[in-house]
Amino acid sequence: MLFDSSLRKELARNFGAAAIVLVTVLVTMTLIRVLGQASRGNFNPADLMLVMGYTVVTFMPSMMSLALFIAVVMTLSRLYADSEMVIWFSSRIGLARLLPALLRFAWPVLLAIALLSLLALPWAKSQISELQRQFAQRNDLERIQPGQFQTSADGSRVFFVEKGDIGQLKANNVFVATDQEDKKTVISASKGYTELVGGDRFLILEHGQRLETRTDEPGVKVAEFEHYRMLVVQDPLRGRDSASLNARPTAELLLTPTRENLGELSMRLGHPLVALQLIIFALAYTRVNPRVSRTGNLIFSLMLFQILQNLINIGQSWIRQGNINFGVFMLLMHGSLLVIAVLWLALRHRAWDWRTLLPRQRRAALAQGRIQS
Repeated sequence: MLFDSSLRKELARNFGAAAIVLVTVLVTMTLIRVLGQASRGNFNPADLMLVMGYTVVTFMPSMMSLALFIAVVMTLSRLYADSEMVIWFSSRIGLARLLPALLRFAWPVLLAIALLSLLALPWAKSQISELQRQFAQRNDLERIQPGQFQTSADGSRVFFVEKGDIGQLKANNVFVATDQEDKKTVISASKGYTELVGGDRFLILEHGQRLETRTDEPGVKVAEFEHYRMLVVQDPLRGRDSASLNARPTAELLLTPTRENLGELSMRLGHPLVALQLIIFALAYTRVNPRVSRTGNLIFSLMLFQILQNLINIGQSWIRQGNINFGVFMLLMHGSLLVIAVLWLALRHRAWDWRTLLPRQRRAALAQGRIQS
């Protein structure tokens, strides 16, 4: 009990310190990234804090896994450096005895990582997409100012109003330039306003001229009109079923097991599984040489964490492309990593060495031990 309580207290302190540092770095980097997106017009600057909060939530599973991993490594390194591990070993407490104590501390964190990855991550992604979609739809007309050229959200249209408000049925001298793959269109009208039909918003132009040029045809087509209608904003409720892949709920991924959905599901399940494997790896390989700096364990931990995160992304890409089956990938990656971690821990727990595992040398080592005794 004394051993477990002291270990959990130190793990809690190190986890809190690591989490604070990582979240601070994450918030700073997210702020810079979100400010850049806002300056490019991807979303409303008034929603800056909302977008930043949702973005931080999407990175929290990885950050919590890394903070837990660092806490375990730092705690074990300190125990080795201060020779406390020698005391515990002499009390017949081996490395395998440490694993239940680590898991008793880590299970709430692992549960939080799983909930964040399976539930909070797609919710935050969907909220970011919704804010971007709403701002993109209002960009085309609502931000038009008299005397200024305004580019649409997709860059395919340019609007200009000499005076008035196009949304208040009183815009005069309206200019619209459209650039598509096979043709370019320039429309000018003396009057213009918007009209809502169902959930779609149309731009109504009166008394104007339309010029069209096509890449596959020579010349310019000129047409005059008295009344011209152009769709500029589709129904906001339309297209919600085609949400981006990373914003789909986990239940939808399970009910519709396509390759794309299974690839996304492998990534979400990978976060808590990798966090569990990293705990066992940290217990298996962490050791400290008093004559060498303790930063070696931390550097190796960061490298291992990055490698496993890259494997998750690679597996997601392979499953989406059909290069590997979902079940095969989960078994090969997470199953093999778990087996390697457990075997490594067993070797350390039994104090086995690769030389003593060979039959002849093992018998020689045992015989030498009897002679010396």
